[in-house]
Amino acid sequence: MKLAINIDHIATLRNARGGRLPDPVDAALACERAGAVGIVCHLREDRRHIRDTDVERLRATIKTKLDLEMAATEEIIGIACRVKPDLVTLVPEHRMELTTEGGLDVVAERARLTTAVKKFHDHGIAVSLFIDPVPAQIHAARETGAEMMEIHTGEYADATSAGERAHQLQLIEDAARLGKTLGLGVNAGHGLDYHNIAAVARIPEIDEVSIGYAVIVRAVSVGLESAVRQMHGLIQSA
Repeated sequence: MKLAINIDHIATLRNARGGRLPDPVDAALACERAGAVGIVCHLREDRRHIRDTDVERLRATIKTKLDLEMAATEEIIGIACRVKPDLVTLVPEHRMELTTEGGLDVVAERARLTTAVKKFHDHGIAVSLFIDPVPAQIHAARETGAEMMEIHTGEYADATSAGERAHQLQLIEDAARLGKTLGLGVNAGHGLDYHNIAAVARIPEIDEVSIGYAVIVRAVSVGLESAVRQMHGLIQSA
């Protein structure tokens, strides 16, 4: 299983004070040195953390995969088609949320998402859809033409009992298996940290996990490269 690092909260910290530090591009390079196979950033409509110039500089600088998380809005689609990340991950987005709160409703938005997927493919950009571990959503994701899905692991991460955690983990396992059966690449992410990653890392159908906040928090104590290496070690040992 591979590890991609979301660097949004490096930009959050920079924006809190103004200026240019800490630099998300410097952080991305540190993550690459520590073994990350990709850099994830979310260009939100309100630009609360990552900015357009960050995406442009990341595209020009990093050597691994650039995964641009985004809502399927006309403005952001246009930016993505111009910058050409290796992958776009389409997510739902609400202005008042602190972080992404759930997966796309691909069943309800299939036509709109299918149009967006085609536009990205016309520009040579691969597409992943961020969805809850629900069979109907997985089938709908496949029907849009997207080649990948990212399983929303937030319910698993937020579970308050062992029974609920086991139930949510089973849903993730079943979703990953179904996705592979349908020919989709399978990623997973949201709320994963140093304490709950091992069980997810043992699911063979998941190709890659995307982790951000937990790694940035750990980096405050041990440094970013050490934090990434620690997470990478947990994944490999699992």
